[in-house]
Amino acid sequence: MSTIHFFSMVSEPAEVGAARLLIASLRRFGGELKNSPMGVFVLEELAEAAGGLAALDVEIVPLGVPEALRRYPFGSKVLACARAEQLCPQETQSLVWMDPNCLVLQAPLLYELGPEFDAALRPVHIRNVGSLAGEAPDNFWQGGYAAAGVKELALSVESFVDRQVLRAYFNSHAFALRPSLGLCQVWLDLYESLLADEGFQDSACKNGLRRVFLFQAVLSALVASRIPAERIRQLPPEYNYPYHLQERIPAERRVEVLNKLVTVAYEEMPFRLAEVQGFEVQEPLRGWLERWGDGG
Repeated sequence: MSTIHFFSMVSEPAEVGAARLLIASLRRFGGELKNSPMGVFVLEELAEAAGGLAALDVEIVPLGVPEALRRYPFGSKVLACARAEQLCPQETQSLVWMDPNCLVLQAPLLYELGPEFDAALRPVHIRNVGSLAGEAPDNFWQGGYAAAGVKELALSVESFVDRQVLRAYFNSHAFALRPSLGLCQVWLDLYESLLADEGFQDSACKNGLRRVFLFQAVLSALVASRIPAERIRQLPPEYNYPYHLQERIPAERRVEVLNKLVTVAYEEMPFRLAEVQGFEVQEPLRGWLERWGDGG
């Protein structure tokens, strides 16, 4: 039985091709994890468009999303993660979430938590709405901490691209959590409580970016407050590498051969071989992209 279970999601038509590419990359380059079980959540209205993904040996899971969550960017993702936690068999040690605009380029072995870790994540790429470790947290982060039941976080991270020292703030393109801890359900509960808190929304979430990244701030506060620092695996830069930010990455941190990465996030950037910029692409990845770069 597998102790690792991958999940992703299709929440808009354009993500069907991206999900196909993600699944194919895991099956081709995932090494000893290539045959791991994988579930793909699909919004109910996209079930027909995404039905063909089942041919890639994944489970398609229809997802109905309440309107309150649909109004917020990534609300459906938080719900899907909570559902994924419920779907994991009892023996699962690692629930691995990967956004559809991610790819697996080598065996992502550090997502396997084993007995030593309860989470595996990368720090955020850029500060964005992050809270500087040397300054008092603003009302946005104070609200997130209060929801998580803490006043402050001792853990800090350094953002990868702009090198800001922040209170724990993790990237969420791809991450692993131990499902038996039930953190994804707590994440959903806390997130929904903050969405329903009109005072918090009016005072702390008028900024558009805060509305967008509230989900990620809540996850970060939850992980850092509920899991001891020594049981949080901070993944190396070869994981969740931000292809879409390549031109902004300091030269000494920039990876220039795509094959050296383990997992990569590309967001809205095209990932067809002819349009790859800023990277050398070697075989066998080069030939694979020639076939799969348009979604298979």
